[in-house]
Amino acid sequence: MHIAIITAGGAGMFCGSCMHDNTWARALQKAGAEVTLIPTYTPIRVDEEDVSQQKIFFGGINVYLEHHFPFWQKLPRWMIHWLDSPCVIQFATRFGISNDAKKLGELTVDMLQGEQGSLYHEVDELVDFLTLQLQPDVICFSNVLLSGAVSQLRERFEGKILCTLQGDDVFLNDLTKEYREAAIALIASRVACFDGFITHSQFYADAMSQYMTFPREKFYQLPLGIDLADHDGQPRSRKNEDDFTIGFFARICPEKGLHRLIHAFLPLHEEFPHVKLQVGGYLGARDADYFQQQLARVEHLGDAFTYIGSPQTHAEKVAFYKSCDIVSVPTEYKEPKGLSLLEAMANGVPIVQPAHGAFPEMIQATNGGLLVEPNNSVVLTDAFKQLLVDEPLRMQLATAGHAAVHAKYNSATMAAKSLQLFNDIAMPQESKKR
Repeated sequence: MHIAIITAGGAGMFCGSCMHDNTWARALQKAGAEVTLIPTYTPIRVDEEDVSQQKIFFGGINVYLEHHFPFWQKLPRWMIHWLDSPCVIQFATRFGISNDAKKLGELTVDMLQGEQGSLYHEVDELVDFLTLQLQPDVICFSNVLLSGAVSQLRERFEGKILCTLQGDDVFLNDLTKEYREAAIALIASRVACFDGFITHSQFYADAMSQYMTFPREKFYQLPLGIDLADHDGQPRSRKNEDDFTIGFFARICPEKGLHRLIHAFLPLHEEFPHVKLQVGGYLGARDADYFQQQLARVEHLGDAFTYIGSPQTHAEKVAFYKSCDIVSVPTEYKEPKGLSLLEAMANGVPIVQPAHGAFPEMIQATNGGLLVEPNNSVVLTDAFKQLLVDEPLRMQLATAGHAAVHAKYNSATMAAKSLQLFNDIAMPQESKKR
């Protein structure tokens, strides 16, 4: 079976969705499938082996120029293809290729217009590559915002077309009303082109079927998966009662709730001065002012607060998890995945999460943490205190979460269930007979 996964680069940052797409592709390859991971916009950035192909479609520089300058659309492709080179795009991301939805409304709609918009050359190139050169059995878009090409693809591709939904609504909700409504209408008009939609939680399938008015019967669920080879952390009891670290690992932005975590941490630290807060994650230019505001709130804490930045290697990320006693990412929005929380549990660290989004299903499946009322810093403080003073409970959660993630959320299990799904609904009948 040949599977093509079309993913979206993160404009130079570690993006959870494209990192998971890369893990998914690697796992499917190890399971014996032929997989082509196709990046769009920018190269992907991952902390594991990168299996994406070098060629980038809908290269971010050319997309910007074609959208803003009509004459650029008329230039011969050989003159402008060099701008789709990974090294050129990577260089450009240093100067701020944006993935901020608030600035990309008009371009998002143009992307979704497909061959009817200003990016018709980009659509033609991707569809030609998929149908004439690659010729896979299954094509899976990693988000529905890439679906501008799906109408033309459906006309020329006889195989199955799927789409993974993993946070599309978060981006769309950041658009202004005019562009959000236009984008949703364009997406809804293409629902018939897809043979199915994949989510990683029951919650998100229900939410997106309503948000996009997609038929609920078209949804399928696959587990998240982690390559556990180097996640070697184990549940560990605290050797020193005066050593307790709460970790936050996510993109630094209001949506991920760092401000709420700090609000919960401050009274805890006042009562237990030995408790520390350690933060890691990507910080983009859009959220620099927000982060400075948070730093001002913890300036008086001294060594009790640490920001390690965005770890550059997988080993550094794992070391971060292993240095924590609990991890919490109290998101303001209803998170559809929560990959970093699975990684924390994989390294023997229990989690404390708001009872919304995918988190209730995650805690139910792993027994690896506590759920608290969303958007309530007081109950978050109480949960931290509970695990601080009740070491047997913390170890119970750590042990259960570690075992469950290793059993249920490993990349091999994800690949096996994916191949079963593809064989059940996505493989052409004639291919099944071969």
